[in-house]
Amino acid sequence: MKKIVVLSGAGISQESGINTFRGADGLWEGHSIQEVASFAGFEANPTLVLDFYNQRRRQLLEVEPNAGHYALVALEQKYEVSIVTQNVDDLHERAGSRHVVHLHGELLKSRSLKDNHNIFECRKDILVGDMAPDGGQLRPHIVWFGEMVPMLETGITLVSEADLIIIVGTSMQVYPAASLTAYALPNTDIYYVDPNPQINHELQGASQLKLIKKKAGLGLPELVKELLA
Repeated sequence: MKKIVVLSGAGISQESGINTFRGADGLWEGHSIQEVASFAGFEANPTLVLDFYNQRRRQLLEVEPNAGHYALVALEQKYEVSIVTQNVDDLHERAGSRHVVHLHGELLKSRSLKDNHNIFECRKDILVGDMAPDGGQLRPHIVWFGEMVPMLETGITLVSEADLIIIVGTSMQVYPAASLTAYALPNTDIYYVDPNPQINHELQGASQLKLIKKKAGLGLPELVKELLA
């Protein structure tokens, strides 16, 4: 069975109604990245950081997967499909995708400040004073800026073994995720589904790159229909 790896980003979730919350000015809903997405920011103002992610979590629980998510599930009829996502939502899983790797963590999980391996399901707000069983303050299970990306090696392995790669909903400009296509085998077919695709350094050398200049909800069902034919 041929292997397909999907590299997904915020664009596919935005079509379900999830705000990307990062503006053109680089601010995250009026805050700098360091304020709400770094450990230093958390130490300085844990209430602000926890509230920022509490709002994201509440919004996530109000939305549903879209046609793009469901199209990727359909691919599993014929292919071994792995999704390597920069998204912290669970929309791929809710649609039915069985193998999802989250590079940047998961919004519906929390973990202990004392031990990163103590991870818990989380569907409610996290407050200052909410403790894990080991006595550590709970924090969102999110990879903040400056932290290691523990699932990156898994993503690299999957890309290096892929027969076909689909990029959707991501500008492929933010590293280290943007570097993943550099690990693809020579002549691997790469489909890039995006209304305004941006070709980064790694993609410029891809001889088999095929652009589908449509949003995920339109472009993915069409591509999947073609691949299943």
